[in-house]
Amino acid sequence: MSELDRILHRTPGRTGPATHRQLTVFARRIAVLASVAAVLLALGSVGLAVSEGDGLWYCFRWALDTAATVGGFPQPHSTAGQIVQVGLTVLGVGTLFYALATVTEFFVAGHLGDLLVARRMQRMIDSLKDHHIICGFGRVGRQVADDLNAARASYVVIDSDNENRHRAEGLGISFIEGDAADDVVLERAGIARARSIIACADSDAENVFITLTARELRGDIPIVARAAIEDTEKKLKRAGADRVISPYKASGTEMARLALHPQLSGVVDVNAEYRLEEIRVDEGCDAVGQTIGDIRGGSMIVGLRRGADFQPQPPAETELTTGDVILAMGTPEALERLEDVSDARARARQ
Repeated sequence: MSELDRILHRTPGRTGPATHRQLTVFARRIAVLASVAAVLLALGSVGLAVSEGDGLWYCFRWALDTAATVGGFPQPHSTAGQIVQVGLTVLGVGTLFYALATVTEFFVAGHLGDLLVARRMQRMIDSLKDHHIICGFGRVGRQVADDLNAARASYVVIDSDNENRHRAEGLGISFIEGDAADDVVLERAGIARARSIIACADSDAENVFITLTARELRGDIPIVARAAIEDTEKKLKRAGADRVISPYKASGTEMARLALHPQLSGVVDVNAEYRLEEIRVDEGCDAVGQTIGDIRGGSMIVGLRRGADFQPQPPAETELTTGDVILAMGTPEALERLEDVSDARARARQ
């Protein structure tokens, strides 16, 4: 079976968070136990009322006492009543032991702790805005996370692998265990508030599905996708990816560049201290109407995209308009200040 067929035919629900599956099983067992107990008490109450001739409310309390093996009520006088009492005792004890075993298993296996951790993680994710969503936590995904950490950018990781979940939790990373091509999972990751989607799963087919789902949920979100095979690049573009990166092509290009121009090593590279970033000028932000020289602060403006035109090294007196995209280089602090004056939401918070 091909990778695409495997994804198309996977069983629904098998890739969801383990804690939610365990909670569902636990809740289903408790519901069955409650139903069995209700039926048992109802039949026992009616049986005692018919055989002993007492009131239904009295017989209900009698049946409950018998099923719980408390022993606070007298023995039935009739043979039929004694049979009902024996049945209530046997079935009641069996139900009670099954309930205790179910609850004990849930607590001893640590499912409750996992559930509480997942809920705490979800509350933290719900508070994020302008974050990045990393889909896949393999070698490429971990490198993306390292670079985002260095850039002090907030992000959420989605991966269906339980080992990757433990690895991410050990690093203090916000993590959702699930299928990144699932609408519900992407919504839990905050796609409506996210800044970008990074589809870097190990499988090209999964990245195509992730891109399709993300583009359907939110048409304006930037999507960067990983492609291991050259033919997949076109498919990812058609699926809605804005940028497609081939790790093999990128590493080969970088190695050739360093071999041809070793003197450029450390000059062209942008590391954690200096970053290269695109910043969009929002409508109503402080940057609208100001010049590049007014807002750049400690950053260097290396390019300006206005519509379909791109102007490298724009003059300092260039006036900014809504929708302009600034290509700036600087420290994380300098770029953060530049983002604040270019973001309408930052102005609204003031």
